[in-house]
Amino acid sequence: MGISKAEAAHRAASDLEQVAWVDENDNLLGALPRAELRERGLIGRCTFILLFNGAGQLCVHKRTLSKALYPGHWDVAAGGMVAAGEAYAASAARELEEELGVAGVELRAHDHFFFDQPGNRLWCVVFSAVWDGPLRLQPEEVSEARFVNPEVVWEESRTLPYCPDSLAALSRSFGRQA
Repeated sequence: MGISKAEAAHRAASDLEQVAWVDENDNLLGALPRAELRERGLIGRCTFILLFNGAGQLCVHKRTLSKALYPGHWDVAAGGMVAAGEAYAASAARELEEELGVAGVELRAHDHFFFDQPGNRLWCVVFSAVWDGPLRLQPEEVSEARFVNPEVVWEESRTLPYCPDSLAALSRSFGRQA
């Protein structure tokens, strides 16, 4: 299955978005287009929102093939780059609503950490929320979603492609479960 015109247009617009550019201590240096930040190996800010239902199951979703990082991978968190001039908490609320259609929930902050892999250098803040309502997926970024027990994530991540940055967020905030 290829990339739709809507996904390609969304990706092009996303690459041009101005995002926060920071140093190795998370001090703001300015703003750059997302693609330039990535291409130059610079550090940005990112949020991860771990969405649970009332039964304690975690929402996992599959990223579309048009995503710049980890296309087609399973992701344990909604989230994304913090926009220029945006606070971490505001970014988290925006991303949760954009990607999964969840708004008006309490976001609980958990961890602030540095994630460093080639092409993906981020200062991250992890949030969690609980939601038992319907999900409204953003088709340009999310192809499917489901709620699973957290231990299923660790089992599946041995054989299925999962985003390493969101797995780090889950592990740091809630501990790795065997």
